[in-house]
Amino acid sequence: MEIARQPFVIGGLDTAVGPVPQVATTLAGSDWLGAVGVRCGIGRMSYTVEPGLYAVGDPDGQATVLVTANYKLSFDALRSELSGRNLWLLVLDTFGINVWCAAGKGSFGTDELVRRAQEARLDQLVSHRTIVLPQLGAPGVAPHLVRKRCGFSVCYGPILARDLPEFLDRSCKATPTMRRKTFTWAERLVLVPVELVNAAKWAVPVGLVLLLLSGMLGKGDFWQNAIQLSRWPLLMLAGGVLAGSVFTPLLLFALPGRAFSAKGLFAGMLVASLGLFVFGEEALLGTGLPLASVIGWLLICLAISSGLGMNFTGASTFTSLSGVKKEMRLAVPIQTAGIIIGAGLWVGGLFF
Repeated sequence: MEIARQPFVIGGLDTAVGPVPQVATTLAGSDWLGAVGVRCGIGRMSYTVEPGLYAVGDPDGQATVLVTANYKLSFDALRSELSGRNLWLLVLDTFGINVWCAAGKGSFGTDELVRRAQEARLDQLVSHRTIVLPQLGAPGVAPHLVRKRCGFSVCYGPILARDLPEFLDRSCKATPTMRRKTFTWAERLVLVPVELVNAAKWAVPVGLVLLLLSGMLGKGDFWQNAIQLSRWPLLMLAGGVLAGSVFTPLLLFALPGRAFSAKGLFAGMLVASLGLFVFGEEALLGTGLPLASVIGWLLICLAISSGLGMNFTGASTFTSLSGVKKEMRLAVPIQTAGIIIGAGLWVGGLFF
């Protein structure tokens, strides 16, 4: 385990259980740059911290033990709020997944918590028998089993890391506000870059294929066909991606329906309507596409938007696992049918 070689480690403590690395509470430029990259989907699955025991400041046997995941964005959010404190940090191996998602998947769970506590020999390190877990980790942990297997009681901290200083100053007592999970406009906006990058991975190749097919399916010169016949399909492809990945989260509370697939559908309708309003005559007459092909790409736009809108179910407080599964069983076949029918109308309209 190469804990000491990690760039945020600034020293070490000699303790009763051996050397423990000390971590910085001020984020470096590389930390901010890495966070921006991860928010855009760059290096997401390798943005991890070595699991194990860390120290903040100069903690002793009475110091509080905080538990977090080894997703570096979560780890950085935690340590950056602990300046001037003396604490122990126990990092669980969640395979680079954040606390909330890892709790749902089981990697931030009872077995991993007990194993790490025993490996770190917490019972020899601290004299108290309480460990503080993030509240969003609660679905994965059974406190009574933790107490039975390693002798530590579980205390749940606030949802947001920025509330930790007040929580600690209140002798680990949370206020009602600390227990409330929000899904604000800013919190939804931060999800947009990675969704756009992920969508671009398939949308860009699809766009290139559309250019190629448009050039081959037209009756005139290849490049003339490619430019003219692909304009509306590319507009609707981009519109579907933007509607599902950008407008759905930003307009979440204004869009009708409870299902995210329905919200994505309505966002797609808004974008498609805007496209028809701005480019209506061009779409119906100027592109050389028959009406069936225009309608086909409207269907594809709505299906794409609806499907991408469902990506935000895991980031919301409004969904449950059973609800998501039910929505997928209903929505995915309809979205698939919309794409197939739309593609059929597009190609069929060019030939008949």
